[in-house]
Amino acid sequence: MPKRVTIVDYGIGNIFSVTRAFQHCGAEVLLTDNPRDILEASSLVLPGVGAFSNGMDGLRQRSLIDPLQEYAASGRPMLGICLGMQMLFSESTEFGIHAGLNIIEGKIHPIHSQVIEGKHLKVPHIGWGVLQSAEEASWDNTILNRLDIGDSCYFVHSFMAVPDNPKYRLADTKYGSVNICATVAKGNIYGCQFHPEKSGLVGLNIIRGFLEI
Repeated sequence: MPKRVTIVDYGIGNIFSVTRAFQHCGAEVLLTDNPRDILEASSLVLPGVGAFSNGMDGLRQRSLIDPLQEYAASGRPMLGICLGMQMLFSESTEFGIHAGLNIIEGKIHPIHSQVIEGKHLKVPHIGWGVLQSAEEASWDNTILNRLDIGDSCYFVHSFMAVPDNPKYRLADTKYGSVNICATVAKGNIYGCQFHPEKSGLVGLNIIRGFLEI
């Protein structure tokens, strides 16, 4: 029997490519902006692209903030993707100070431009990034359990998450000299800064790993 996944539609994000990726992996998908659907979900995905404040405004306008926080406390699996991962955090400094969902304690900070060996690394960070295990992190029994260290995923972002507790970092990637938090895990809550739905077989294996949680 296919696993049912509820994907949050709050008017911003690449919801259709995320939906197709989960369906490709055998999931039955409900795309919704209904608070009751979120509270009753057995497995929940919060996608997103764009600015942090716009994303939070989209959630607020649809009265989804309290249901998302209540769902996260339920022990059921939840996955934030790109902006969706960032909104799981307490606060963002993108275009001002904005409160997030505060499901994972920490802040969203800008990626600063760099010059490495005379080469200017532009922001946003766009392209494939190699995943490395964060310090003391194990990928066993997580959404990354089908992956190998050194697999690559597709990133598009100008801001990065910094968890208050480093134990929440599951995988990192390097952009120049900057160590970027690529995947977070706090109990039943997961987040990917990259786009698994745009990351080929590696990304599909992450989705399969989430469906197995």
